[in-house]
Amino acid sequence: MMKETKEASESNLKKSYHFGEKIRAVREKKQLTLKTVAQQAGVSESLVSQIERNRVSPAIDTLLSLAQVLDIRLEYLFEEYNRHGAVKVIRSDERRTMYEDSVVYEEVARPSEQDGQHSIESYLITIPAGDATHRGHYGHLGKEMGYIIEGTARLKYEDKEYELEAGDSVNFSAGAPHTIENTGDRPLKALWVVSPAQRFI
Repeated sequence: MMKETKEASESNLKKSYHFGEKIRAVREKKQLTLKTVAQQAGVSESLVSQIERNRVSPAIDTLLSLAQVLDIRLEYLFEEYNRHGAVKVIRSDERRTMYEDSVVYEEVARPSEQDGQHSIESYLITIPAGDATHRGHYGHLGKEMGYIIEGTARLKYEDKEYELEAGDSVNFSAGAPHTIENTGDRPLKALWVVSPAQRFI
């Protein structure tokens, strides 16, 4: 499958982010004239016509007025936008990076404000030999899941320790203190997921 470029993605979003066809379809189904809708919405008949033909992008108050007159749910008008926004791609050369002393966090999943309690953040973590993470030392709300890609690790969780090797995975409630230590003689690489997102980066 060919990678969709950023420009192509934005172009596709602009093409589909139109309200006109839906507004016209609902108006015609309700057998209302442009003039009637315009009068009830408090705008000009010409403006409604241009919106229906996607010639102009309506101001939010105009859009709300039209939706109210036509009894259209806003979710219906914005569903294409939401579907496009559901897929978020972070290219390998566009990852944001955070350093915690010598530990490196590369962002592979970026949290969204709209996701609320279901938000996630994910990182590729690189820990040098003999070093460890510190950010979970006091614990936080939510859950975490980790997958060891290379090296060996020790998860310290409250007063317990868990030895992990490449291919091992672990998940736990993040409310208790926890850290990840590299117990090998080469860099430890791991994929880590946190939910809800703590917005570390």
